Amino acid sequence: MEIRDLVKERYGRAARAVTGEGSASCCGPEGCGPAGPGPEGVGPAGSGCDDPITSNLYDEVTTLGLPEETVRASLGCGNPTALANLHEGEVVLDLGSGGGIDVLLSARRVGPSGKAYGLDMTPEMLELARRNAATAGASNVEFLEGEMESIPLPDASVDVIISNCVINLAAEKEPVLREAFRVLRPGGRFAVSDVVTRGEIPAAIRRSMELWVGCVAGALDESDFLALLHRVGFEDPSIEPTRVYEPMEAATFLREAGFDPEELAREVEGRFMAAFVRARKPL
Repeated sequence: MEIRDLVKERYGRAARAVTGEGSASCCGPEGCGPAGPGPEGVGPAGSGCDDPITSNLYDEVTTLGLPEETVRASLGCGNPTALANLHEGEVVLDLGSGGGIDVLLSARRVGPSGKAYGLDMTPEMLELARRNAATAGASNVEFLEGEMESIPLPDASVDVIISNCVINLAAEKEPVLREAFRVLRPGGRFAVSDVVTRGEIPAAIRRSMELWVGCVAGALDESDFLALLHRVGFEDPSIEPTRVYEPMEAATFLREAGFDPEELAREVEGRFMAAFVRARKPL
């Protein structure tokens, strides 16, 4: 099964779990549904799991008034709306919008004269997001079905691109970033939360940690991410780590994958993290 198909299947399952139509989420050895955490709390917060990846990303004031299913469907690793500095009247695009939490938060910030788009390839997530938008009474949002490598919007049509722990799921990152660059207006801002790595990591360990951190993640090294942003045309790229993921936080998962978490900790200490990634399209 290709990475794209695996991502679609797992996030579809996560959407069904939020609505009570299925079980298991996208992360962890067994995942967890709305009922509660899996082993050692591994799995997305918002679907009932209290883990260091997806928990405590949004405070109660931020999510006040949002439909409960919007919050429970949040499977990200940060809060990109907190770093995008959105303004009244702007057009925002969320890549991999899932249940719609960041789209709805963006819609509040840009106001009725602005617009917030959400792009997702998973039909179940799109259905959930549209239902959440209707429940919230959000009239300045639109959810699009499609892939990040081929965004169904015209050139230079968006002021800000956000994303929450999704770009790392793409098999090839450069086409995603080139599409982001294409749809941004001159001076437009790229402001995403994502998983990145720092320093060399043995392949087997990298794969197992990424399976925990981001399901089928293919996180870029921070230096490679910066170089790639430059290569596609962005300027002033920067990466600001927000959370460092420690192997001992995924002890049960790593043991099941055949690793000794204590030994692993010595090899990858401080090398997997969530980060804010920012860049700008030149004027």
